[in-house]
Amino acid sequence: MSTSVSPGPNSSSSVTEIVSGIVSDVQDLGMQHLDLFRREIKEDVRKTTDAVSSLATGFAIMQVGAFLISLMLVHLLIAFAPNLPVWGSYGIIGLAVCVIGTAAVLYGVKRWKSIDARQTAQVMKDDAKWLTNSK
Repeated sequence: MSTSVSPGPNSSSSVTEIVSGIVSDVQDLGMQHLDLFRREIKEDVRKTTDAVSSLATGFAIMQVGAFLISLMLVHLLIAFAPNLPVWGSYGIIGLAVCVIGTAAVLYGVKRWKSIDARQTAQVMKDDAKWLTNSK
C-alpha cells in the first residue's frame, strides 16, 4: 500500500486514511493466517487418516500372523511333550500370550496417565484470554 502524505489543511484526513489502511492490512493479514491455519489442519487430518489406515491394516495382518504363530507354538509344545494333552498345550500358550498382553496394556495405561493435558489446556485458555483482552 502506497500512500503519500502531504502536510496541509487535509492532514487529518490523510492520517485517517493511513490508519484505516493499516487496519485493513491487519485484517487481511489475519484472514490470510486463518486461511493458512485451515489448510494446515486439513493437511494434518489427511495425513493422520492415511497413517491410521496403514496402522489398522498392518495391525490386522499382524493379528493373523500372531494367531498362526500361536498355533505353531502349540504344536511345537505337543511335539516336545507328547504326554501333555492338546488342551494343556493350548492352555499354556494361551496363558503366556495373555500375560504378555496384560503387561503391554498395563504399560500403555501407565504411559496414558503420564500425559498431562492440563498444561496445554491452560496455555490455550491464557492465549484466548490474551486475545480477547488485547482488543
